[in-house]
Amino acid sequence: MAGMYPGRAVSKGLIFLSLCPTAEAKVVRIVMDEQKDGSEARRNVPADYRVLKGLAYGELDPHDPHNRIITDIDLAEKNSRGMLEYTATFTLYVPLHPAPKTVLLYDVVNRGGAAMPREYANGDYFLISGWQADIAFGGRAISGGPGETVKVPVARGVTGAAVARFYDLHQGKKTLALAQSATYISSGVPPVPADLDTGHAHLVTKQYEDSDGATSGVAEIPQSDWAWGDCERTSFPGKADATKICLKNGADASLLYELRYTAKDPQVLGVGFAAMRDVNTFFRYEKQDSEGTLNPVYGHVRSAISTGVSQSGNTLRSMVNLGFNEDEQGRRVWDGVMPIIAARQTPENVRFGVPGGTSMVYDVGTDGVNWWTHATDPVRGNPAEGLLDRCTAAKNCPKIVELLGSAEFYSLRASMAFVGTSATRDLPLPLNVRRYYVNSTTHGGGGGGFNLHQHEANNCVLETNPNPEGPTRRALLLALKQWVVDGTLPPASVYPTLAEGTLAPASKVMASFPHIPGEPMPVLNPNLIYALGPDFHANDLSGVVQTRPQPVIGVAKGVLPTLDADGNEIGGLHTALRDAPLGTYVGWNVVTSGFRKGQFCALTGGYIPFAATAEERKTKHDPRPSIEERYGTHAQYVERVRATAMKQARERLLLQDDAEKMIAEAEASTVLR
Repeated sequence: MAGMYPGRAVSKGLIFLSLCPTAEAKVVRIVMDEQKDGSEARRNVPADYRVLKGLAYGELDPHDPHNRIITDIDLAEKNSRGMLEYTATFTLYVPLHPAPKTVLLYDVVNRGGAAMPREYANGDYFLISGWQADIAFGGRAISGGPGETVKVPVARGVTGAAVARFYDLHQGKKTLALAQSATYISSGVPPVPADLDTGHAHLVTKQYEDSDGATSGVAEIPQSDWAWGDCERTSFPGKADATKICLKNGADASLLYELRYTAKDPQVLGVGFAAMRDVNTFFRYEKQDSEGTLNPVYGHVRSAISTGVSQSGNTLRSMVNLGFNEDEQGRRVWDGVMPIIAARQTPENVRFGVPGGTSMVYDVGTDGVNWWTHATDPVRGNPAEGLLDRCTAAKNCPKIVELLGSAEFYSLRASMAFVGTSATRDLPLPLNVRRYYVNSTTHGGGGGGFNLHQHEANNCVLETNPNPEGPTRRALLLALKQWVVDGTLPPASVYPTLAEGTLAPASKVMASFPHIPGEPMPVLNPNLIYALGPDFHANDLSGVVQTRPQPVIGVAKGVLPTLDADGNEIGGLHTALRDAPLGTYVGWNVVTSGFRKGQFCALTGGYIPFAATAEERKTKHDPRPSIEERYGTHAQYVERVRATAMKQARERLLLQDDAEKMIAEAEASTVLR
């Protein structure tokens, strides 16, 4: 990879730089308009907020050490002043009546999309902006709403390995669009091929592929039987098209198709991290832009906090790891960060990276440090490092509140964050980090409530897991704000450990799951080890992947939270629904049909309800006691919920109004009526 790639020791120089004049690569100009009633941006926004949408035009100095870590920065297009330019969309929510001790709360958008939940409508300033350049500029977010995106430079003439994978296709389908492949469906802007010669690419099919990369029935489609083109309306080879391929004989729905090709002109995706950094520090610190446009936040905020959910939480972890919590003038970006249901890093700073990947086979993201403390990596042989090494050296680490649950272990390989790659000891948390593990939850938590049955998850065997995380998240966001603004310590961390026996080897935990007639046993996404090549810097999840798909060279051991006799997890934080369970709540699920049938249903947790009565339990041969046997009466069940909810409210793990809502829902439920 061209250009200097700083190690962790180099970042110590940032302390000196913060005291010296530097070139001011920054947000140069902002353009914004107020959104009126009826606009998409005003949907679900309180009336006492103004909504400003706009564009932030910025520049980066490629020679500044704060930016040197950006992959391909030396090869990127530059303006006449030798600077890299970017344009980021943003949306700013401005309170008409700012609260005392107001903060600027930045929410990292997930694949371009964001919504304003009620916990933000509290008198604080709320900001979102684009950072993921492989989402079409001016297009829609993956969620369907208007997308927050960023334009970044490209590295002209640079080439590298790329792959697009397709499965669960319609029988006989002729044209496959790269943007609709399993690889790029979460981005929409796949890498373009270096040329349209099929002799310079390979299209292979697989009859089977396991989650550990093991395959069978692999065959290559002859170059004469496919083409770069669109043949929806034109016979083979179709109309030439660098974004699609045409299959002469149509697709076989039972197969996986894997297109391996050489791509060109990569977007310098890592600029998105710098754009996020600079947009935040502009609104936090600057009075106006270079043309005199006033910053509506200036002078109003004391502190800045960032939150991110799933992919966005991974992005926060990468931002801190790569040193982007400090701008070029040495100013701190965020005083507090809250990664939610995040267990890895985001492959944003990778040539031809796929920031929207979901930790499926061949998705990079868990290949380097995934732990907050400084620790060794004996299994993969990476240098001993930690996510906080750079900010510790620069003395600008934020306060961190981390929230995650069961699906992050089963789908997102969270084991390494808790016990490293050797999986033999608990990794300690630094003093500025709090971790809260909501056990027995799906990715992001379920909808709550106290209903015996739930709807089926999409193409998954088990019903959806209703065990909620949202109420816990609301309480912890307030706790983070109090920690940042007032110095009030948040509740003590709550998570499972090897020392307490609430974590154990994954194989042992999975074997301990109760055998429930007619229900599946647990499935797990393994901790894969890849051969990524000499130009990939694993601990920073940065650089160039040499071969795609990269070879799988091993599987690291992992742990899982231990289970009780019902199959519910023991350690961590128990919600009121988990403390008064109506069934078994799990962080895994099983694919019902298609190419991946029988494997883990990505990011999806499941639910297996208890029998209502002892008679039903005996008829079904269910080893778990029935609801009737557990609680006796409706009143006793409600009292169990009440005790848990009120205890957590006293401990600041639940807001009082959420506790009261849960109790009311339990009272209104049909449990044991």
